[in-house]
Amino acid sequence: MSTSSALHPAIERAAQQGVVLEMQGAVAVVRLCRPAKRNALSDGLIEALRDVFQNLPAEARAAVVHGEGDHFCAGLDLSELKERDAGEGVHHSRSWHVALNAVEQGRVPVVAALHGAVVGGGLELASACHIRVADASTFYALPEGTRGIFVGGGGSVRVPKLIGAARMTDMMLTGRVYDATDGERVGFAQYLVEAGASLAKALELAQRIATNAPLTNFALMHALPRIAEQPADHGLFTEALMASIAQSAPEAKARVRAFLEGKAAKVQKS
Repeated sequence: MSTSSALHPAIERAAQQGVVLEMQGAVAVVRLCRPAKRNALSDGLIEALRDVFQNLPAEARAAVVHGEGDHFCAGLDLSELKERDAGEGVHHSRSWHVALNAVEQGRVPVVAALHGAVVGGGLELASACHIRVADASTFYALPEGTRGIFVGGGGSVRVPKLIGAARMTDMMLTGRVYDATDGERVGFAQYLVEAGASLAKALELAQRIATNAPLTNFALMHALPRIAEQPADHGLFTEALMASIAQSAPEAKARVRAFLEGKAAKVQKS
């Protein structure tokens, strides 16, 4: 793994705030570096995440997010929790939305490598990623409900799309914690691996994703979620537009031609 020699100044500043980016081929590996705080999300860390994902190197075709130490991310850094009036609270929440939108709605697909605590804001960050790989040590919780606060980093929008509003309500009302096995069962993660193996699996997936046609990846990130929320007739029309655009790309034409000429691998049972 090597650090890119031409990182944007914002990415270099982000490293000083605890978010380090390294390039592994075409994969941007983004590491949260506050292990003593269980990678709890301070305002500085959120700003750093925003800056990294808004300024990914041009060669990046996919990204992986992981946490240094024993935990992915244990949520909001409560030591930074300040008394805010309603207006200040809205602006603070919206600043988190900008940062996590940069993850979800950025230029490349993002794979989260989960282990240990994926709690509160950490779960909000994980849910902004496109694929989640959990290891056996992973656990999920939304303790905001029992602490007298509410999610503010997009969790009320993204988490129900993974597990349903009823399960999220239960977690926040009762403090319920899901372990890795039950978390994968209800939809927090698409992959479950042995302890210590989530980063390797996430990198494997990201490297595979990076070989896809960029326009197809873009369609899956940006068009598919919107189609899923549109009325059926609107969704079908959007799908037709996106399909026509994707298949018109020179790279798509070359890939189809390679398949027809027997030069591309056929789908095989795993």
